[in-house]
Amino acid sequence: MIEIDHLTKVYGSATAVDDVTLTAQSGTITAIVGTSGSGKTTLLRMINRLEEPTSGEVRINGETTTDVKPYVLRRRIGYAIQGHGLFPHHTVGRNIGAVPRLLGWPREKIRARVDELLDLFSLDPAEFRDRYPAELSGGQQQRVGVARALASRPDLLLMDEPFGALDPIIRARAQDDLRRIQRTLGSTIMLVTHDMEEAIRLGDHVAVMDGGRLVQYAPPAEIVARPATPFVADMVGDVDRPLRLLSLIPAAEVAEDGAAEGEALPRNASLRDALSACLRTGREAVPVQREEGGPGRATLAAIRARAELPE
Repeated sequence: MIEIDHLTKVYGSATAVDDVTLTAQSGTITAIVGTSGSGKTTLLRMINRLEEPTSGEVRINGETTTDVKPYVLRRRIGYAIQGHGLFPHHTVGRNIGAVPRLLGWPREKIRARVDELLDLFSLDPAEFRDRYPAELSGGQQQRVGVARALASRPDLLLMDEPFGALDPIIRARAQDDLRRIQRTLGSTIMLVTHDMEEAIRLGDHVAVMDGGRLVQYAPPAEIVARPATPFVADMVGDVDRPLRLLSLIPAAEVAEDGAAEGEALPRNASLRDALSACLRTGREAVPVQREEGGPGRATLAAIRARAELPE
């Protein structure tokens, strides 16, 4: 658990972060989103003490970060940045194994961890372990940068605009990679982005910063459906808001007892998937797999009502 308690950072007469309090649960992704100058990166950097807070404190699993020497703290916290930050004259394997070497891991344990992470990121260890960063594509470099941040099994992974330099197609794949690996490893991640779409796609919770203050902290569906301020509403945007909301809600939430024609949608299908299936087939309902209670169906009327879509 990460607890940020009344955290403030002042530079001269300017307040970069203004009395921010939030709690991020273990094993989740918290996306911190805001425009340039909103304080999101400063907030992130205070967690691993690259910036020292003016007041307030950060606790990781109940331990105050100021009770730990900064270099010890940073070895327990992974850090991934835009542009990957790889050492250009070190191989992929040596880059990923950098922190485990500092921690004194045996050579064979480091090699096993490097290969494990390369496999997780769909990079064949035999092919990529001995390459240099310049021999990789931008997307591959970014994967290696995230793998390096995860190498020592950190308590927490901090990510500052990690996908900002990637083109849209590679960026979407990198986001999917991150979500898949986070679920596999159960990592706790705090990710800074200026892109609300990315925050909604990746975050279990989204923290919206404006002028150094935390203006809303909520699950993505609540951010989309009930923005707390005009600024949050502008960040979300009005275009396709109902469809965005549908993509965040499991179809099983509106499934009722009864049969429907066609192949059942999987348990992880969203209401947007169910709506597409209805419109594609011209049916008023589609079958949905439910965790409990056997198969059910999601009706077009229920889907529209849930997202307040017009008839």
